[in-house]
Amino acid sequence: MPEYFKIKGKWILPTQTSIECAAVVCGNNTVEIVEFRNLKVNDKVVLGKSKDGSEGIYKHISGFDNLPRVGAGRSVESSFSRDYKQLYELLEYEKQNNGHIVWVLGPAVVFDYDTRAALSDLAENGYVNALMAGNAMATHDLEGGLFGTALGQNIYTQESVPMGHYNHLDLINEARRAGSIEALLDEGNIKDGFMKTCIKKNIPIVLAGSIRDDGPLPPVYHDVSCGLDAMKEETDKATVIICLATVLHSVATANLASSYRVVNGKVRPVYFYCVDISEYAVNQVSVAREYIGIKTIVTNVQDFVVNVQKNLC
Repeated sequence: MPEYFKIKGKWILPTQTSIECAAVVCGNNTVEIVEFRNLKVNDKVVLGKSKDGSEGIYKHISGFDNLPRVGAGRSVESSFSRDYKQLYELLEYEKQNNGHIVWVLGPAVVFDYDTRAALSDLAENGYVNALMAGNAMATHDLEGGLFGTALGQNIYTQESVPMGHYNHLDLINEARRAGSIEALLDEGNIKDGFMKTCIKKNIPIVLAGSIRDDGPLPPVYHDVSCGLDAMKEETDKATVIICLATVLHSVATANLASSYRVVNGKVRPVYFYCVDISEYAVNQVSVAREYIGIKTIVTNVQDFVVNVQKNLC
């Protein structure tokens, strides 16, 4: 939720906020929200236990009454027709008005032929401004472009291919041999895929790794702090965030991303969507967003992506 800080008699709203950070007063009497690990000696950090304004900190609970709120327990039986329509209108608006649409993807989205094609089409048509994911999503998408499989399964028929469980490792080795994903693409053996489209369109890609990653691919961040900084660079620009089929990256993004941005002196919301087949997943992300400005859709993510692509492209 938005918080105001009283600095030298004036209530100041930071240009954006984030969860579990510190409020630092800067030289020009502005307030910057800073990760604890980035605090420096002599930083002026706002301290206080109450948020009712009595100690110079005011949590503006009613500040976003016009934004959608979702309660826990939204189930697969819910109707999402209105949500889809609002999303189509929102993405069209953001595309036309220099918005920054960030997609946060788990590997499930690239295990299907139609979804990979739909994501690529959305990127080609200006509905993707940044991609955040892990090693697996990028690996299996590139595996699909090289071998036509994802984790050894044919991406169209879903049939297991003989010895296909080695394919993702072979892909990683090819990328590491080439030195980069761009160099691997230049060799001309990756036929298609979302990663290929994003690189061709110069769309920023942030791949944040986990401790159990195979390989990983050359651009994957091994250092957690570096990965965090790279993700925050995109969330700080975001106007719409769409998270699909990844609890870890979605919750991380939900914690990092502000619920609002101050643009040319005006406060505007950052819209957040979480889509997953699991009610548990979308509810976890809702909690991380304090139920502010988030829409959840419980459905098959492959169907979701194809629906969005068909209605926008």
